[in-house]
Amino acid sequence: MEVVSVKVDKELREKMRRFSNVNWSETIREAIRRTVAEEELKGRRVDPEEVREASRLTDAIRKSAEGWSSTEEIRRWREARR
Repeated sequence: MEVVSVKVDKELREKMRRFSNVNWSETIREAIRRTVAEEELKGRRVDPEEVREASRLTDAIRKSAEGWSSTEEIRRWREARR
């Protein structure tokens, strides 16, 4: 493991002391892990061809089924509840 030091102002340090049950080192490590993961996601390059393919698949799924009406289906289920 490597050592990283963090400076906080006096007021914050006093507040941290009030919560001695908190593992501050682990809290800071987790915050750093989360931030690194978020930054790595931001840096990912998106392949435009993958986006186009995903769009085509979404459009294929979205097409309506012949002979099926969402309005009629909702009405049928509402009537069945009564």
